[in-house]
Amino acid sequence: MCIGEPVRIESVEGMVAQCRDRFGDLRTIDLLLVGKQPVGTWLLVFLDAARDVIDEARARMVREALEAVTAVMAGGALDIDNAFADLIGREPQLPDFLKGG
Repeated sequence: MCIGEPVRIESVEGMVAQCRDRFGDLRTIDLLLVGKQPVGTWLLVFLDAARDVIDEARARMVREALEAVTAVMAGGALDIDNAFADLIGREPQLPDFLKGG
């Protein structure tokens, strides 16, 4: 399974960005799939390749969900309402291309 992680661009050279991950580590991110982006842009990355440009609110939600999963895997308690607030009170929706005709 591949899990996307939000990162914020600190510098760009060509189609490569230097970004900090949630642990503060500097990572080199390939921008070929999203195009050149300005410094300060939030990206959702998989295996050091940007797959989507996201806003800060979405980045925060993804980071909180990743932290919740990490806590559960370490045996900690989980407050579902806070960790996955965007999922409370709604049914998951399939993307249009997966919906039956």
